[in-house]
Amino acid sequence: MDKDMAARIAKRFITLPLDKRKLFLEKMLGEGVSPANLPIPEVQSAVETIPLSFAQERQWFLWQLEPHSTAYHISIALRMKGALDVDALERSFNALVERHQTLRTTFLQTDDGPLQSIASHLTLEIARHALDTPSDAAVLAFVEAQTQAPFNLEQGPLLRIALACVAPDEHVLVLIQHHIVSDAASLEVMVNDLVQLYAGYSQGRDVSLPELPIQYADYAIWQRRWMEAGERERQLEYWTEKLGGEQPVLELPLDHARPAEQSHRGARLDFDIDETVAQRLKHLAQSHNVTPFMLLLASFQTLLHRYSRQADIRVGVPVANRNRVETEGLIGFFVNTQVYKADFTTAPSFEALLQQVKQTSLEAQQYQELPFGYLVEALQPTRSMSVTPLFQAMYNHRGLVHETQQASNDSGALQIENLQWDTHSAQFDLTLNTAESPTGFSASFTYATDLFEATTIERLALHWQNLLRAMVEQPTQAVGELSMLDPEEQLCIVHDWNRTTVPYPLDQTVQQLIEAQVERAPDAPALVF
Repeated sequence: MDKDMAARIAKRFITLPLDKRKLFLEKMLGEGVSPANLPIPEVQSAVETIPLSFAQERQWFLWQLEPHSTAYHISIALRMKGALDVDALERSFNALVERHQTLRTTFLQTDDGPLQSIASHLTLEIARHALDTPSDAAVLAFVEAQTQAPFNLEQGPLLRIALACVAPDEHVLVLIQHHIVSDAASLEVMVNDLVQLYAGYSQGRDVSLPELPIQYADYAIWQRRWMEAGERERQLEYWTEKLGGEQPVLELPLDHARPAEQSHRGARLDFDIDETVAQRLKHLAQSHNVTPFMLLLASFQTLLHRYSRQADIRVGVPVANRNRVETEGLIGFFVNTQVYKADFTTAPSFEALLQQVKQTSLEAQQYQELPFGYLVEALQPTRSMSVTPLFQAMYNHRGLVHETQQASNDSGALQIENLQWDTHSAQFDLTLNTAESPTGFSASFTYATDLFEATTIERLALHWQNLLRAMVEQPTQAVGELSMLDPEEQLCIVHDWNRTTVPYPLDQTVQQLIEAQVERAPDAPALVF
């Protein structure tokens, strides 16, 4: 099928009434043609109202519950060294807003449900700040302050830009968006577009970026009409069978009682995996024909199994959901969340678990379009404001990291680099993020501070790294027997905690010992039960 024919079929499919669209989908699938392989057409000009995508709809619901929450902010901070043309930078941002409709979008509730409202024009101004001191602490405090202000999804704009002058030739730029109009991949799109625009405007040149084939609103319309035509039921059938009727809550040992409602207060622990272990992990993945993602996910699920002693471990996994060329250059909320289940009932070896995780991952890729909200509605877990539905731990892996400074060669005299800062929010009980580099892996645990102390997460991170070492050394070992303790911890448990030899006086009876204790502390409790 050539591109023109595929485009005509896609256009026809999406513009049909629902009953005819269902029949058309059945016919296409019967002929081996899936809408997943068709291009997304431009259709928003032909509709009166623009619905939210399913991911946006869930964010809208969460925002209405907690309008002041900052847990769903997407932020990036860039340190820029060199002569900065602030006017050219502001012009670049406004060109970006003109290019991407999502940056001009707000949301409203109607009798027919929530809708997108796209402004025909929007001018943004960069909020400029001068720091009292150029210290790193002052810079990080500035970044954190900018990221903590909430958004109003009904009023917008849903992009904020703040610029701090650290020195005449050094600035810090902070970009904050709400998740309803962006995701992690969108940040890369934004920075790449911004660098190209600024490179031209700062040199007095006009800039023409490649035309976008569609806008996010087109994707939202396409997604809804495809799912409503029967694709939702097809994908739901797989996930409901995979996850079953019971949806267990992860029961990690907590330092504090779980509050009745999540506050989303959090912290993050960053660390690097030992380079030697990292290289052995990559070799182990290659030898078992799995990806580093599959290997590290299996290790994380093993850690959760060992800590919780539960045989059914569910982990949320975000997928970029940009498997079409039309969506690659868009800013928008495309990422979807899937639930990966690992079964430990048979006490598998790590090799066996790895193959189980591989199979789950490959199957999940074939059913990645189903919106997470639909899955929640279908499985109907016990609802509680104290836990997230279907999973409480998330795993996210990035391949070889692309530093923004790689694009800085195109930004004139400016040198641009990412600025890292401590996060103070957590969407889930526990999230493991890993990133691959040529030399190894970096990792971080983001955790809910309502539940865990920092020392607990430090110990958990140490145990995970010990598990990784044990995995590469004994991949055929049962996962329950892989060592995750340090030698010092083993010594403490085996010897120190079992040292029960205590000297007792041989010339006194038990009754005499009790009477002596009464004399020493007559007002102390004698028995607690």
